[in-house]
Amino acid sequence: MKKLLLLTLFLPLLRLAAQQDLRQSPWHLVADPVDPAHYAGVTVANGMLGLVTSPEPLKMKDIVLNGAFDTYGRGRVSNILRGFNFANMDLDVQPAGQPERRQRISATNVSGMRQRLDMKQAIFTSTFEHQGLVTVSYSATALRHLPFTSMITLEVTALQDVEIYPAAVLRAPEILREVSNFYSVIDRPHAKVPLMTSTAATPTGKHTLAASVSFVFGDHNLHMPELIHEEWDYDMHLTRFYKRLKAGERFSFDIVASEVSSAHYADPLNEAERLTIYAALEGRERLMARHTAAWAELWKSDIILEGDLEAQRAIRSSLYHLYAFAREGTAYSLSPMGLSGLGYNGHVFWDTEFWMYPPLLVMQPGIARSLLEYRYERLEAARQNAFSHGYQGAMFPWESDDAGQEATPVWALTGPFEHHITGCVGVAAWNYYQLTRDTAWLRTRGYPILREVAAFWVSRVEPDAQGVCHINNVVGADEWAENVDDNAFTNGVAIASLRHAVTAARVLGQTPPARWTEVANAIPILTFPDGTTREYRGYQDTTIKQADANLLTFPLKLITDPAAVRRDLAFYEPRLSPGGPAMGSALLAVIYQRLSEPEKARELFYKGYRPNQIPPFGVLAECPGCANPYFATGAGGMLQAILFGFGGLDLTDQGLVQLKSNLPKSWKSLTLTGVGIDERTVVIK
Repeated sequence: MKKLLLLTLFLPLLRLAAQQDLRQSPWHLVADPVDPAHYAGVTVANGMLGLVTSPEPLKMKDIVLNGAFDTYGRGRVSNILRGFNFANMDLDVQPAGQPERRQRISATNVSGMRQRLDMKQAIFTSTFEHQGLVTVSYSATALRHLPFTSMITLEVTALQDVEIYPAAVLRAPEILREVSNFYSVIDRPHAKVPLMTSTAATPTGKHTLAASVSFVFGDHNLHMPELIHEEWDYDMHLTRFYKRLKAGERFSFDIVASEVSSAHYADPLNEAERLTIYAALEGRERLMARHTAAWAELWKSDIILEGDLEAQRAIRSSLYHLYAFAREGTAYSLSPMGLSGLGYNGHVFWDTEFWMYPPLLVMQPGIARSLLEYRYERLEAARQNAFSHGYQGAMFPWESDDAGQEATPVWALTGPFEHHITGCVGVAAWNYYQLTRDTAWLRTRGYPILREVAAFWVSRVEPDAQGVCHINNVVGADEWAENVDDNAFTNGVAIASLRHAVTAARVLGQTPPARWTEVANAIPILTFPDGTTREYRGYQDTTIKQADANLLTFPLKLITDPAAVRRDLAFYEPRLSPGGPAMGSALLAVIYQRLSEPEKARELFYKGYRPNQIPPFGVLAECPGCANPYFATGAGGMLQAILFGFGGLDLTDQGLVQLKSNLPKSWKSLTLTGVGIDERTVVIK
């Protein structure tokens, strides 16, 4: 009895001490307390599966499956799919021998709920206490080495003699149809594998989706408890069991689940079950060993900031999410919201190549290559898009879906007119060669993209009587500038991508068409009488949504004279909308840092993410006051401020170099590890 009393008294104190330690950790995002009214979930993901957390005990809000799209919902366009939710559990608890007191755990009967994301190991954990009977720990991870598989671990500690009834629940979201549920047990002398599986058709029947769930009790389940399968409705079934615990006893088990679609496998039902069987018989220790080893490999490329714990944690959060939302060896790209939900329908914008890709390129070139492979494999769709609009070459869609077709809702003018994305793809392709010097890749992937991009711009310009090549009727990077002529960024990225195409041809020993250089030299960059870059023909001084003209300084490097750079900063910085997206301020920070103004750069660095953080984990929203996390585009911008600003990294035709850089006074040091293909370490003090 004394031991039980001591356990009851000291467990809360131990948990509090541990939680306080985690608040000082640069590797943990902590929610304590958890307030459901002010809660934006964090995501555990592996580049294929995204599990979005919930304030509800033992629940996940969403499961997002990369690469699977169908037409449904808002906009009559192809959307990424919400998958089967395999990560929700039920847990009934009662004092031993008192069935009348049996109660299901819910948000209304738990106390002391705390949640944390361990970014180093990509594990989310939620802990709480239920009615003085049990303490519960629920952990979830998307296994990095198994792209379609996740693992949930439940640990229950009895505070008195109790009986518990855990259940694994598999539920279909409302968008799926023709749901079928299955249950079986593979019974072998050396192993037992229970399988709870569901399949369904996507909204139009384009794909079949399948998910399979199994318990892992250790020792290949040879001593697993009796399992009871229940089908409650067509959209949900569960498997439960019973366990009696003595006071002070701790009991844990795992649930492994795999989810695939016919976008990934011709036979998703059987493949989901095969992958789940594999994970179940691997067991917790082997699964976690390979998962943590995979993340340790990723974290060899890290950013270590001494002197600002809050900024260090925010930097790690941005890195973690970009690493979690994409993976090497695929042809999948990044949506502005990554795998954190269904925001922007899972489509791919310029956000990838211009904002998220650059930090991934210098920190994880293998992942960056996958993002470009997405564009290469959809090059034919971009050619068709150009053909449909009366142009040559490839015209990449503003919102690209799994097929690479234009998927912008028709009411948005960005789809037909925001053409600068084609230049962004071309610049990204050349940036990959600048970093890697991979001539074989340039010949088979990079140059085919750049050649089609150049052909597009040559056909897109409208020469006047003096031979000036105008680009008319576009939506600019500042998307409030609709149907304007000679937009600064559109013209600038056209010039840059044409010049990169010329250089790429010469690297490969080919003679580029003379017209590429002629057009690049004839595209105008408009200015005001004092020399300030003019955002577009007719622009005066209105508020702008996001950075546009300043992007010609960085990253395009078309405006390099310090006096001209300062004029553009002085004019456009006060005209940036305070409600605009986060990333504009971040790139202004790069420019100020390169002008040797680290204090001003730090101010803009903070401005680029702090107003956009949402409780409790500080995940980024698109704009201050928005409620649409996680905005991975903002994470990309923030990381560019660190890497290309304070870190001094610079991509050139001679490779990745480091410029002289001075840190803000309050920052002690900045260390970049695993940078570039030679995985160098860069230290700035």
